This record gives sequence, C-alpha cells and structure tokens, in this order.
Amino acid sequence: MNVIVRFLLSGVAVMLTAYLLPGVHVQDYWAALLVAILISLSNVILKPILVILTIPITVITLGLFLLVINAVIILIVDYFVDTFAVDGFWWALAFSLILSLFNGMFSDLTKERQ
Repeated sequence: MNVIVRFLLSGVAVMLTAYLLPGVHVQDYWAALLVAILISLSNVILKPILVILTIPITVITLGLFLLVINAVIILIVDYFVDTFAVDGFWWALAFSLILSLFNGMFSDLTKERQ
C-alpha cells in the first residue's frame, strides 16, 4: 500500500515541479505518473551504468557530475514521453533538483510512525 501512495505522490511531485518551472511542461496527471515511472526505471537501470562509466569525471568534479547525469536522465524521459516536454538542459537540471526536494518531503510524509 505504501508503494502505491509513494507512486501517486511522485506523480504529484512531477506536476508541482512542472507548475513551478516555466521550461517544463506536463500535459496532465497521467502523463506525470508515466514520467514518474520512467524516471524511477531509468534511475534503477540506466543511472548505475552511467555512474560507472563516468567515475573519473565524477571524482574530478567532486560528485557534481552526478547532477549532469540526473539532467540527462530527465532529457531521456522527455524524448520518450510525448506529453512531457523540457526546454533544455538547464531546465532539466532544475527539474531534477526540485523534484528531488519534493520527493524527499513526500517520503517523510509516508514514513511509518512508531
């Protein structure tokens, strides 16, 4: 049950982030849910491969290159989803940062209290 709530809140986070950023466009909530699924799948499958391939540059930049990897993943999702549009790299970078903040806040809301 908690997984479904987190998934729905991720869709809300995508919608809120797109609302805040004028360079990011999401058609509706269903598109936001699709974007949330694809970002999650990309983070599980694609991101570890990109991180391993870019270890030297990540070390040189003290980890800041991971932000570039996040933005590239957003741009890849933009390529595959027609109802989601990002106007450029910098908007994708801002989208990934703000989306991380929203997802962090929402994950605190869904933690089980003891």
